[in-house]
Amino acid sequence: MPAPAKRLLNLILRAATLVSKFALIFVLAKFLEPAEVGLYGLLAATVLYVLMALGFDFYTFSTRELIVTDRRNWAGMLRDQGVFYGITYTALFPLCLLLFWLGLLPWHLAVWFFPLLALEHLAQELNRLLVAISEPLWASAVLFVRSGAWAVVATLWMWLDPGQRSLAFVLAAWTTGVFAACGLGVWRMRNLDSASLRRAIDWQWIRQGIRIAFPFVLATLSLRALYTVDRYWIEALGGLEVLAAYVLFVGIANAIMSFLDAAVFTFAYPALIATAGKGDQTAFDGQMRRLGQHTLAVTAGLSVAAILCAGPVIDWLDRPSYSQHFTLLYWTVLAAALFGLSMVPHYGLYARRKDRPIILSHLASLPLFCIATLALGPLLGIAAVPAAMASAFLFLLLAKLGAFKRCGPLAVPL
Repeated sequence: MPAPAKRLLNLILRAATLVSKFALIFVLAKFLEPAEVGLYGLLAATVLYVLMALGFDFYTFSTRELIVTDRRNWAGMLRDQGVFYGITYTALFPLCLLLFWLGLLPWHLAVWFFPLLALEHLAQELNRLLVAISEPLWASAVLFVRSGAWAVVATLWMWLDPGQRSLAFVLAAWTTGVFAACGLGVWRMRNLDSASLRRAIDWQWIRQGIRIAFPFVLATLSLRALYTVDRYWIEALGGLEVLAAYVLFVGIANAIMSFLDAAVFTFAYPALIATAGKGDQTAFDGQMRRLGQHTLAVTAGLSVAAILCAGPVIDWLDRPSYSQHFTLLYWTVLAAALFGLSMVPHYGLYARRKDRPIILSHLASLPLFCIATLALGPLLGIAAVPAAMASAFLFLLLAKLGAFKRCGPLAVPL
């Protein structure tokens, strides 16, 4: 298939995923009680946070290694990465029971939490792997099955069958969809050269990955905590009904990052890594300039569209708990836009292996968010939470941009 056609199909799949996720969150808001929507948001945020710890951000090491390694050795490298994940699963899965013992999540959600955690992690790693090996079309297909196809089925089913309008049905559909996505990703990787599997497990490579990934996982957990702590903070301040409105608005705002991933970042960062590795300063500067221009244009356009389109949709929902808290949307869109823009210098730093400023800025984001929430609380009330998110992401943008501008010329490989 010609490259332009692949890119178009990739965008179609990503757009279909985005539309499907949009439709699902609106259907949930329409047909489920706000308390159930709030619980769905808590569960989803917690699953996505814990899987970061399971993965240990090992991909930050393995992705760059994979891109510059002969394809014949990929199977062995992936096997070794899987061995490491077996260790993290053994250590962390029992600790996840604390989420239920401490009352952060109700016990009846445990039956869904653990299968979703494992399947979402596997699907995420497969998606990253497909992007890293320059298979963005297959990555989009896996993502569509993981996040879009099941949402379409669940949406239509709940629309046509009122008896299925329950949180349990939604979680069953989610589990089925992510399981199918894992199967699709594994099937695509079936043709890897298996000769490298005959060598012994490379424990030195695993230890090297742990040393490199450890600062990243601390930074990622700090940054990702914003997307989890915010929901628990909103629930504590306003209850599950206010949380339901916040989950809806965050879902709308997150369309910005979803589309940026599909239309811009998925194609840009493998090329950035490769160009930086070659020491081609002119090509790298050109790619960064285009990345910045495309990101700014997409972010601005989607931010305006999200705000303009949300009003009629909220009216259609006809639920006071959403319309009463509409101002939260402005803050969530601002936060998402700032985070999207911050990814431009982020990918520039990552491609150049300038990991320190990424790590430090991410580590600082969580305490900054907490301080900002407490400081803005008397002035903004519940809106202080998304406003603090926007403040934290503005800090990320400025910190990473400053660090990138301080970078010297690319090193020419010997």
